[in-house]
Amino acid sequence: MARANTKIGDVFSVKIDGNSKKYFQYIVSDLTQLNSDVIRAFKEVYPINANPDLSEIVNGEVEFYAHCVTKLGLKMGYWESVGNISDVGKTDHILFRDTNDAGSKPGEQIKISHKWYVWKINDNDFTRVGKLEGENRKAEIGIVISPDSIVHRMQMGQYDFVYPEFE
Repeated sequence: MARANTKIGDVFSVKIDGNSKKYFQYIVSDLTQLNSDVIRAFKEVYPINANPDLSEIVNGEVEFYAHCVTKLGLKMGYWESVGNISDVGKTDHILFRDTNDAGSKPGEQIKISHKWYVWKINDNDFTRVGKLEGENRKAEIGIVISPDSIVHRMQMGQYDFVYPEFE
């Protein structure tokens, strides 16, 4: 088997069900989050047999941004590469959030955190904000997401894991 490699600009298709698919694009590497790949997942649902132009895909509405390992998802068969396009959009507005209240022992999960911090891609200064307010409420969960959870969010609109909320 050939080694799976990915690069910025790569576009991937994800099977949503037997009749439809969605796309996402690897847009940048975030050195502040384990040098992980940052993707933008698009909202548009396409018929399973459609082959839209890459420029049509990347100019569509973004549903969410996430950190993941694109080559792992490719290797595991969660998505397939459909091409590369240099248009990766703007990345300076993307905001991520995390809390040290995540990852506790089973049965001890903190349901609502007031210990949030936010950051932008490759921003070494994580900003501790405490309670999430205003624009910070729109920040995406900033942990590195597993490929199966990326697919679940594309299918269902939410992640399949427990993570603290902010209200």
